[in-house]
Amino acid sequence: MNKKYRKLLPYIFLIAAGLFFYHSTWSMSRDKVELRPITPSSGKFDKEEQAVIDVFKMSSSSVVYITNKQVRRDLFTLDIFKIPQGTGSGFIWDEEGHVITNFHVVYQANEIDVTLNDGSVWDAQLVGVDPDHDIAVLKIDAPKSKLKPVFIGTSSDLQVGQKVLALGNPFGLDLTLTTGIISALGRTIEAMTGRTIFDVIQTDAAINPGNSGGPLLDSFGRVIGMNTSIMSPSGASTGIGFAVPIDTINRNVSQLIARGKVERPGLGITLVPNNITQRLEIQGVCILDVIPNGSAEKAGLQGTKRNRMGSIILGDVVVEVEGHKVSNSEDLIRELSRYEVGDTILLKIVRDNNIIEKRITLEPIDGN
Repeated sequence: MNKKYRKLLPYIFLIAAGLFFYHSTWSMSRDKVELRPITPSSGKFDKEEQAVIDVFKMSSSSVVYITNKQVRRDLFTLDIFKIPQGTGSGFIWDEEGHVITNFHVVYQANEIDVTLNDGSVWDAQLVGVDPDHDIAVLKIDAPKSKLKPVFIGTSSDLQVGQKVLALGNPFGLDLTLTTGIISALGRTIEAMTGRTIFDVIQTDAAINPGNSGGPLLDSFGRVIGMNTSIMSPSGASTGIGFAVPIDTINRNVSQLIARGKVERPGLGITLVPNNITQRLEIQGVCILDVIPNGSAEKAGLQGTKRNRMGSIILGDVVVEVEGHKVSNSEDLIRELSRYEVGDTILLKIVRDNNIIEKRITLEPIDGN
């Protein structure tokens, strides 16, 4: 070693020792950081909390995340690529791989991906749609071991005030649970087609964009509706959400799986518009025309016609369907939607100021 550096060694050792002493003193002078002790739990969850936890654990694997993809072509390279144009939720219907969601979630999709709760992604095929009730049925070829169908309840005996749980994927987040109550029953909302969806469930459980298509559950974990829309100027939940009732879903999904379409029950008639019947102060639904060889003609119903003098003679006015009062065409559609094609129902009609009853077998009508 160079003599010059040997002379510097004692000074180097002194500097190193000083630094070590300073570091040790500084470390000892620092206050020791201690975490606050954890407060022991006072006990188990109460019954209500535990029930919610159990329902979530039971149902979460039945809820799926849906991605709506659209095919686009690059203007410069002409390459084709796929971009997500929307996301939503859905739930597994059966072990055959059928998945239920809203029609508006998959609207105009070129491709649809379904992500299961375990993170696996599956290509979905569109089985059928019912736009008038905002329902779509998809199918994935996942093994049965990955498919856990939901439990189905009924919407016929729901009560305002009963507890409900909404599951879905709001804003593209992972599976989310919100709770609330049924705020109202028998609401009506408008589908994308402009037609009215009847008997809709209103809930204050938070429903946000992305929740659409997810299940609304009762406290037993049964699906009683499908989260569909919210009432909000901002697009975020304001405590007024709507769900299509499970009885409507169950009836129409069964038809979509079996036939690929929904057959709507009808009477084989056309109606006088509501604005005209209101102007004429008619309490009920007035028949404009009776379709030849249809159910109404076979049952002896009469449409509107002109007499020899050219005066208009109004047709039969339907005032009740199976004991339920009918005041306008919306009432008639709502009552008929409770039945299936082939069912026979009792109508009460007014003809020449006389009330008569007619039995009629419901026929299929065009659902478009």
